[in-house]
Amino acid sequence: MNSLFGIFITSFLVAFSGAVAPGPVLTITISETARRGFWAGPLIIVGHGILELILFIAIFFGFNRILTHTLVTGSINVAGGIALIVFGGMMVYDSYKIKFSLTEIKNGYALNPIAAGVFISLSNPYWSIWWATVGLSYITRSLPFGFKGISLFYTGHILADFLWYSFISGIVALGKKTFSFKIYRFIFFVCGIFLLFFGIYFLYSGYTFFY
Repeated sequence: MNSLFGIFITSFLVAFSGAVAPGPVLTITISETARRGFWAGPLIIVGHGILELILFIAIFFGFNRILTHTLVTGSINVAGGIALIVFGGMMVYDSYKIKFSLTEIKNGYALNPIAAGVFISLSNPYWSIWWATVGLSYITRSLPFGFKGISLFYTGHILADFLWYSFISGIVALGKKTFSFKIYRFIFFVCGIFLLFFGIYFLYSGYTFFY
């Protein structure tokens, strides 16, 4: 976290941990890939990424000076740490009972995949909470590195989404009926542990800003 590489790799891993969680984007990726073919998944993430880029730019230019204040940075990091701990704990708990099937989703969206990616992200409350806590924390940590730090944060974040959802699209397009529960649960569990670890790190780091 204290280097450009650290920002990129941890941004990628945290975003990947969020991407593997079942939710609206996963649902629409499965349904639209089944209807339209492999490229529906990546195009959905293009829409998702465009929306996140707009939000990212708005946050950066709208709150740039405020975010560099010590007390604000500390508070944001504490909030981000708490959010990561909650998300991580939920993932670890859910990893024991989660089911993952590529045949349960049948209905699609009338929108094209890019527009659907924008719409489904806006309608997901998890997405708003994530950016208001974890995303904001990462922006404050990237600011000291200037444009490179901010760019690597966003690149790592969106790359994780592209890789995971392209993988899911590939499985659906190839016609594989069910993704192994054991493999998925293992990935889900490991990602949950990772979020817990970084949640504790963020929480402690934010605490140090006050002393």
